[in-house]
Amino acid sequence: FYLPFRSLPHLLLTLLCLWAVCKAQFEPWGYHEAEQEHYTAPELPPDTPKIQLRLAGEKRKHNEGRVEVFYDGEWGTICDDDFTIHAAHVVCRQLGYVEAISWSAASKYGKGEGRIWFDNVHCTGKEKSLAQCSSNGIGVSDCKHTEDVGVVCSDKRIPGFKFINALTNNVESLNIQVEDVRIRAILASYRKRIPVTEGYVEVKDGGRWKQLCDEEWTHMNSRVICGMFGFPSERRYNARVYKMFARKRKHTYWGYSVNCTGNEAHLSSCRLGRNVRQTDNGTCVQGMPVVVSCVPGRAFAPTPMTGFRKAFRQEHPLVRLKGGAIIGEGRVEVLKNGEWGTICDDNWNLISATVVCRELGFGSAKEFLTGGRLGQGMGPVHMNEVECSGFEKSITECFFNKDSLGCSHEEDAGVRCNVPAMGFQERLRLSGGRNPFEGRVEVLAERNGSLVWGTVCSEGWGTMEAMVVCRQLGLGFANHAFQETWYWPGEVNADRVVMSGVRCSGTEMSLSHCLHHGEHLDCPKGGARFAAGVSCSETAPDLVLNPQIVEHTTYLEDRPMLMLQCAYEENCLATTASQVPADSYRRLLRFSSQIHNNGQSDFRPKASRETWVWHDCHRHYHSMEVFTNYDLLSLNGTKVAEGHKASFCLEDSEYVLLDDRLRYECANFGEQGITVGCWDTYRHDIDCQWVDITDVKPGDYIFQVVINPNYEVAESDYTNNVVKCRCRYDGHRIWMYSCHIGGAFSSETEDTFPGLLNNQVAHR
Repeated sequence: FYLPFRSLPHLLLTLLCLWAVCKAQFEPWGYHEAEQEHYTAPELPPDTPKIQLRLAGEKRKHNEGRVEVFYDGEWGTICDDDFTIHAAHVVCRQLGYVEAISWSAASKYGKGEGRIWFDNVHCTGKEKSLAQCSSNGIGVSDCKHTEDVGVVCSDKRIPGFKFINALTNNVESLNIQVEDVRIRAILASYRKRIPVTEGYVEVKDGGRWKQLCDEEWTHMNSRVICGMFGFPSERRYNARVYKMFARKRKHTYWGYSVNCTGNEAHLSSCRLGRNVRQTDNGTCVQGMPVVVSCVPGRAFAPTPMTGFRKAFRQEHPLVRLKGGAIIGEGRVEVLKNGEWGTICDDNWNLISATVVCRELGFGSAKEFLTGGRLGQGMGPVHMNEVECSGFEKSITECFFNKDSLGCSHEEDAGVRCNVPAMGFQERLRLSGGRNPFEGRVEVLAERNGSLVWGTVCSEGWGTMEAMVVCRQLGLGFANHAFQETWYWPGEVNADRVVMSGVRCSGTEMSLSHCLHHGEHLDCPKGGARFAAGVSCSETAPDLVLNPQIVEHTTYLEDRPMLMLQCAYEENCLATTASQVPADSYRRLLRFSSQIHNNGQSDFRPKASRETWVWHDCHRHYHSMEVFTNYDLLSLNGTKVAEGHKASFCLEDSEYVLLDDRLRYECANFGEQGITVGCWDTYRHDIDCQWVDITDVKPGDYIFQVVINPNYEVAESDYTNNVVKCRCRYDGHRIWMYSCHIGGAFSSETEDTFPGLLNNQVAHR
């Protein structure tokens, strides 16, 4: 083989380029471990019985469950007699959690099997093992499994927690106990993406991050990892590239394999596999760390030049979530025969909830909810006693009981799904408030090539913008939006306005996704004391108008102008009413309204009590400028007549309270609002409860009612604030039919109501 001397530089240059490409692909990320956090494995007296604990049963989330104890070669349970929060703390800490949140008696997580190992347990809370607590003696009990105890542990793990296995002969029956889990991007192209979708699976054990050996690693394990990080499914990856990289690095392997069924919501619910055999140089037999590659949902897909075609996309949405504060949580609603309805919570569990989450492009379910915890629906209950295997593509493929007799909306099922970490929370903060739920809004913006904190211009700032801020920070719903924040001393170095002209639809995941000015800011008042602020709340009201009441109570009345003076003063008549003689008549389309609060907190007017206006005509205080709009529209969406209920006197007309005392009552300058579970009824025979149709010609129309039309008060769901009806007027009589709440039917049905508001604010 002969190579001319002149070709050597070219060869060297080629090799150098190839090396640079490889280096760029595997940018050095090293294993620079942080110093091991201080954690001392508990030293137990030699006579302490060796036990192992796990959480089992029908869990709502991964860090709770029935407490099971392994002793003498057999798994058993603990009786709830004399059990306290102190004993729960010992259990949770033994499992690697910082503390216990609560405990439950009477087999809340289902009845266990086998022996009841502990009864009449007494702990101080300082014990290192449950076996150190006093009891009747191991295996001495007069209880039944209907008394099995359960605990809820905190989300936080003990820093530096080291898994200690005292049962070398029974490894496979243990849950995985590690301090933390992550997907660590290795290839340079993936490390620049948010969210991280591909990389090594690593666990933190004893304060150090360790790789998992791919010996015995299965597709089901990958499914669980992707699910817990918010991804609906996993896919194949280029193993050859990772093998090249693995040869160049020394790895620190965790000592066990992993055994998942694929239905677990979290790695800690998987069983521990057997010990991993390691070679002398520290590698596992296969010599390869575990790699997963996950498919993100469409809403979270990274956006490189390719557009990320591999994203998960739901083609025919048969399921939706309503009433949740953040994306990925809400009441579960399913579409059946063109109508949306709810699921009854009988037999509702984490597996069924996960099917819903994955179907919608999220990961596994973080928690399943029962009892209408995320607000009550209004349509039919479509499904009951749902049972899923966990591998269905849609919740509609699961077995269920079509008979929902006995199920009410008080039993509506809900979910909280795992969603990918998008990093939105790091780009926003609340400053100067009295608690973490309130303060001046400060955003991290790029200015002159560097990131700086600054304020948001408050001009036009309202409820929708505040809702996005609270969602982005994970603080629930907006309570109030503030255009002046002089009472909240924010960070002085962040007084400068860095964002203006913000307009949100209310559904965005980040404030930066809302419409706003670019580099050329426009904010006459400036920031500092005039900066935008918010206060957030974990719960919110949800007003829903009963469509059947509207449909069944509609009629026409011809009323003389002499009896309409109060209504005239409050602009409840058509504009032509000012031009007619006093002895003329007005034709009124009358109906009743029954407005329910199906949310999680009371509906209160935005205006404070001292700013309410007394109206002498109707003899009550008006707390809201406009509470409801009534519109009659032509079939092409043109408004032909309108009405509004100005400044409603909000009160509990009908209520479901433990006592007979009305919480909200307008009389005698009383408090105004609507209690959760109650409703405010406006009868057809009161002033302004109409639309003046004197000038309307006979024909077919659409009638529309919108509650809280200006979004003055935050609600958990605005789409159901609209009621739509078909209407026929022959000049003498009127018929109202097909009345329904906005969003109650499929999009095909809604298309037969053209030109209507759907109370989505995307066009604000």
